Amino acid sequence: MPVGGPEFVQILAADGSITPTPAAERYVGVIDALPEAELEQFYRDMVSIRAFDRQATLLQRQGQLALWPPSWGQEAAQVGSARAARAQDHLFPSYREHVVARIRGVDPVDIIRLMRGLTHGGWNPYDPKNGNTHLYTLVLGAQTLHATGLAMGLVFDGKSGTGDPERDEAVIVYYGDGASSQGDVHESMVYAASFAAPEVFFLQNNQWAISVPVATQSRTPLVRRGEGYGMPSVQVDGNDVLASYAVTRVALDEARGGAGPRAIEAMTYRMGAHTTSDDPTKYRTSEEEQSWGRRDPIARMRAYLEGRGASQSFFDDAEAEAQAVADDARTRTNELGSLDPDQIFTNVYSAPHPLVEEERRWFHDYEASLDGGAS
Repeated sequence: MPVGGPEFVQILAADGSITPTPAAERYVGVIDALPEAELEQFYRDMVSIRAFDRQATLLQRQGQLALWPPSWGQEAAQVGSARAARAQDHLFPSYREHVVARIRGVDPVDIIRLMRGLTHGGWNPYDPKNGNTHLYTLVLGAQTLHATGLAMGLVFDGKSGTGDPERDEAVIVYYGDGASSQGDVHESMVYAASFAAPEVFFLQNNQWAISVPVATQSRTPLVRRGEGYGMPSVQVDGNDVLASYAVTRVALDEARGGAGPRAIEAMTYRMGAHTTSDDPTKYRTSEEEQSWGRRDPIARMRAYLEGRGASQSFFDDAEAEAQAVADDARTRTNELGSLDPDQIFTNVYSAPHPLVEEERRWFHDYEASLDGGAS
């Protein structure tokens, strides 16, 4: 779908200049208040996760992972929105939000463990070190139900809308343009709107639902789907990390303050494959990829920082940090080993379950019946 229009929010143009669209004027003050260190952190986040993402893709190609969903091209939408959340907020990713998880404290290798098949979920969302980051959800759109349920619970428990920004909580849930056609998403929006849930629906429109273009899914911009449920909705340049941050910050503050749910459509592009089992050359053109490549979020932010006087040593340090993240991921992935079969039966339920124990016994008996099997 075309990008732009009178209500389109963009602060940072493709050449790295501050050129806010008319709809962005209300958000410029949010960016003006950011210290230099936070602006530089946006860049560090994006560079590091792209290096990690490329390394994980290579690891999958080498047989170390069963699958990998690349995030290449979507870094600005994710970094901006994740950095906009407060510590007490809850984040519900889909399965491509690698930098969201990392920003909130999740060890990126825990994502690799999930994609390698070594764990049921990847990490414990209730461990404080994971920053209220809930688990990846590979069932399209199901995470919006989970997020809305928790957001409704915040209302019932008096944990939002009290007027205390240091205590009030909000929820942000990530999903894609393909998932936006799922019934789960629309049911979630119904309940969120009906109960004035403190929730932000963050749609990353990366233009392709695997091989199906957005134009096939909807005759109108996807941002209007939120509007249809009475949610204030904003379409933002998802390759502009400043706009992504500012729009999400305002939306979360409003939701947390009791104004009800908000919806954001971040217009971005999936530069890589849907997953490593996909071949995008079968359904899209190199001209389209090159067009979006000229709007690269990292190159855009670099140009902006250079214009502000950032030194070459800063960019060198950021690249070195990114390389260290990628190297660490490779080293620790190669040390992960294989799955202990007993883990298949662990934590399926919150307490021991007789059917699971019966299946465990059957499995051990089966192993023992094989030549060389362990009892």
